[in-house]
Amino acid sequence: MKKFCILFRCSPHGTVRGREGLDLALLSASFEQEVSLVFVDEGVLHLIKDQQPELIGAKDYISTFKALPLYDIESVFVCKQSLADYGLSHGLLSVPVTVVNDEAIAAHLKQVDEVLVF
Repeated sequence: MKKFCILFRCSPHGTVRGREGLDLALLSASFEQEVSLVFVDEGVLHLIKDQQPELIGAKDYISTFKALPLYDIESVFVCKQSLADYGLSHGLLSVPVTVVNDEAIAAHLKQVDEVLVF
């Protein structure tokens, strides 16, 4: 079984990157690959509760993150510094995550077979 890490670095709206990253994560997990997600920089914005992307003409794929447990994607990491940079707290996030520092993220990335950045 291959270990994939999907790294979300870009904001959730304005491009299709976030949706493509989520689709890849769910598809890979459905083929019984071990998938983890890491959110850094603007990527942490994917996790904010109660977004309404349809107000700006975007599709609401953000709510699909709530399906991660159904696909056995349990390793969801968020950069502590990125949360602080955007003034976000654990309580504002829509899914359960593990908040980690840069060193923990680097260690995790070394343990996987593939890292895909979106």
